[in-house]
Amino acid sequence: MPAYALGNLRPGARVHDDVLAYIEGIQATLDPFGGRFLVHGAPDREVREGRWPDALVVIAFPSLADARAWYDSPAYQELLPLRTRHVEGDILLVDGVAPGYDPASTAAALRAARDAD
Repeated sequence: MPAYALGNLRPGARVHDDVLAYIEGIQATLDPFGGRFLVHGAPDREVREGRWPDALVVIAFPSLADARAWYDSPAYQELLPLRTRHVEGDILLVDGVAPGYDPASTAAALRAARDAD
């Protein structure tokens, strides 16, 4: 099942050289784990509800194990401070849904659990 690394990043007004080095080096840390960018910053985003002032990053992996292994890898951990020293953010690793996922079955399970209380 695919998994994703989601980043909600709050970059500063000026891009630091460390951040540029991080961006230049990140793909090499993703490659061994099958990671690929789906969204990187999204400057042309269209906010339909609420506010989204920050930069969105979405990276796909073959599995949650691959996403964890990438994040914990020595190569990424060595690169990571180049971003974290200059850009605040929230990072989440999450499983995707399986092929054929049916949201109606999720609603039915939630309804049954609610009604059982």
